[in-house]
Amino acid sequence: MNSWHFLHAKALNKIHDLGLLGLRIWVAQEFLFAGYTKLSDGIAAPEWFSSLSFPFPLQFLSADMNWIAAGVGEVLFGLVLLLGLYSRLAALGLMYITFVAVYTVHFDLGWAGWNQIDTDAGQGFKVPLMLALMLFAVLTQGGGRFSIDGIRRPS
Repeated sequence: MNSWHFLHAKALNKIHDLGLLGLRIWVAQEFLFAGYTKLSDGIAAPEWFSSLSFPFPLQFLSADMNWIAAGVGEVLFGLVLLLGLYSRLAALGLMYITFVAVYTVHFDLGWAGWNQIDTDAGQGFKVPLMLALMLFAVLTQGGGRFSIDGIRRPS
């Protein structure tokens, strides 16, 4: 029986932090794609974005500046999250971007999710909430062993 426990513990040690790696890759690609889409459309915010009310202190920036800041933040934080470099800071930055997106766009559209993602109904706050919960896991647990953070600070 002891050999079974030893093999079990050894196997768990090998796969420890794979879940954090999976979360980081999934969330990072979502934000990288969103940021790239914003930036590839140019520096002028689309008309629908210009009519939004932003929370403090973003309300003092123009719609174009908010558009660029969101795109750059999603790409920059998404890239460092993917690499696992300053994972907690990247997760916190992306959580703030997600909060702003829910505050300005998604919340008023209600609880809609992936089954309506390609429709107007698919812009509710269910998917951003799931992304925020994934980011919360990285914020509280760090990037894990399979990250630059994990290599720099071995446990």
